[in-house]
Amino acid sequence: MPLFAVEYTYAPGPPPSLREIRPQHRAWLGALYEAGTVRTSGPYPDDSGALIIVEAESVAAVQDLLTHDPLRESDAISDVRINEWVCVFEWRS
Repeated sequence: MPLFAVEYTYAPGPPPSLREIRPQHRAWLGALYEAGTVRTSGPYPDDSGALIIVEAESVAAVQDLLTHDPLRESDAISDVRINEWVCVFEWRS
């Protein structure tokens, strides 16, 4: 199944809503990680945004999935970029 790189850009600030909603966002991501849909994710160190690697059938499926993200329901995200991504080497711990 294809992989997609999802890049979130947080709204400038960051707005208080980011700090308030982040626990719900991480719980949502955690459930998707446990299900195998999210492969890895995390914020950028400067808190300007985040990267999420998602396994899905299509860009449309990723877009649909992201509509359920608590951060998307707030004003915490100013931009979303989705690109299909080809993994050449997978990290193993």
